[in-house]
Amino acid sequence: MINAPYPRPGKQRLACAWIYLVLLPGFAFGSEPPRLVLQITVDALRGDLPQRQLHNMGKGGFRYLFDEGLYYRNANYMHANTETVVGHSSLATGAMPALHGMVGNVWYDRKLKRLVYNVEDDRYRLLGAGADVDESTEIDPTQRVANADGRSPRALLTSTFSDELAYAFNGASKIFAVSVKDRGAIPMAGQAGKAFWFSKAKGEFVTSNYYYDRYPQWVLDWNHTGPSAAYGGKSWTLLRPERDYLFGADDDQPWEMDFPGFGRTFPHAWGTADDKYFTTKLTISPAGDQLTLDFAKTLVAKEQLGKDAIPDYLSISFSSNDYVVHLFGPSSLEAEDVLLQLDRTLADLFSYIDKTVGLEHTLIVLSADHGAPDALPYLNKRGDSNAHYFDMNACMQGVRARLGDEKFRGVQGLLGEYAHPYIYLDQAVLKQAGLDSAAVSETVATLVRECPGVSTAVTAHDTQYSTDRNRLLEGRIWNNYNARRSGDVYIVLDSDVYVNEMDGLTVASNHGSPWNYDTFVPIFFAGNGIESGSESRPVTPYDIAPTLSTRVGIKAPSGSVGSPLPEVLE
Repeated sequence: MINAPYPRPGKQRLACAWIYLVLLPGFAFGSEPPRLVLQITVDALRGDLPQRQLHNMGKGGFRYLFDEGLYYRNANYMHANTETVVGHSSLATGAMPALHGMVGNVWYDRKLKRLVYNVEDDRYRLLGAGADVDESTEIDPTQRVANADGRSPRALLTSTFSDELAYAFNGASKIFAVSVKDRGAIPMAGQAGKAFWFSKAKGEFVTSNYYYDRYPQWVLDWNHTGPSAAYGGKSWTLLRPERDYLFGADDDQPWEMDFPGFGRTFPHAWGTADDKYFTTKLTISPAGDQLTLDFAKTLVAKEQLGKDAIPDYLSISFSSNDYVVHLFGPSSLEAEDVLLQLDRTLADLFSYIDKTVGLEHTLIVLSADHGAPDALPYLNKRGDSNAHYFDMNACMQGVRARLGDEKFRGVQGLLGEYAHPYIYLDQAVLKQAGLDSAAVSETVATLVRECPGVSTAVTAHDTQYSTDRNRLLEGRIWNNYNARRSGDVYIVLDSDVYVNEMDGLTVASNHGSPWNYDTFVPIFFAGNGIESGSESRPVTPYDIAPTLSTRVGIKAPSGSVGSPLPEVLE
């Protein structure tokens, strides 16, 4: 086991608490320091969506954040590949992927000579038999290349806020992260914390032996109750009458994905617990968030978070919104309802934290790992005639065919892997043919730019901005570039153009671009004496980690490029 267990309340933790209280006045911000930092990430929560649905939301959830929290309404990521692990790692580290290294959900490893999944690690097996990825029930293509035998955070190249918390308090802070997705939990826990995620194969929350030699008893007890099975034979139904919804009359749209046994219209049946798609259907509905919350509440109680002056940390990443957006699009009845049900889930969470820790002792921050584009047929219906899906296979086939011209002496196999959004050249073929990588990369980029629907293609050797290019767009590409992991050519499709294929399945919406609909996310701070208000100046999610660090009085993560937000510190 890599990580020694954190100290239980005792001499070391009490000593840390005494020192913290003595030194604290230097870091005081007009209120008690937080006993618990609660970081919430809502997967694919585009920045405008909470406000669009606020009129239907109750008290205590998003409305609590709007009314009593500090709301940053103009936050954008400044990296290009807006995917799940990239965003979570940026939230955790305050760094761009160029520094933290998580350049995509998948990248090509030149040493291993294969595609790798971001948190795979065969040195650290999953605890418990049968907890590995069951591909027959997986709608997420990134898992197809995953090493199913292990997980760890070792691919992160910089420290996280949670790591710095562990370092500052000599391991006395309790640090946990929970999500349906492994890549939603593992980066947030960092190297020093503990991460749990949902196994679709088992219908339970699992971890690896990077974190534990054996499960804590409370985890075994929670899993033993079979909380997933409780949804068997039931359905996802609307929270409110259909007439209350903005998209109430649009339940059945031809571009929505008809997942087997789930359907395109309400109610969406989960099926029986022995259905091979049962646990997947839970995660593509509010049930996934509800299971995550129930596990997290049990964790807070059993691990006694926030019970003394030493600040603890809990990250909860809610994933259902992302899955629903992929299947139905963000402007759909399903996406509208999953957000309203998440609002109830958040209200439950905040109420529970208030009773067990106290909101005055809890510093809450909520944001998203990325935004989401609308389904392109929805935009067509609303009048955008340029929006269309892109055939990446046809583009790549054309590029391969045209590369075999006399310029490269008919050399075949120059293109290696394509792992969105990167093209990797086959360096062995280039070396054998005596070809210059920069020259081949530029030729590939030129050919790619000729594919209809491609905005630009930038090579790893293209270090100069030219006057005919979009500096903001290319800046986001370079912020995503890590020499160890990024490919030779980065492809950017036009605005409102993307590939709608995931592992052979046709989906309604697919994020991952540098356009603002994918980079735009909300940021809320609340609790622990935060003054209510809103700010419209430009900020970035990279600002969150250094803001938390400054608020707690520790150093920022090693690769942090963000700036502490002064309103949180006043």
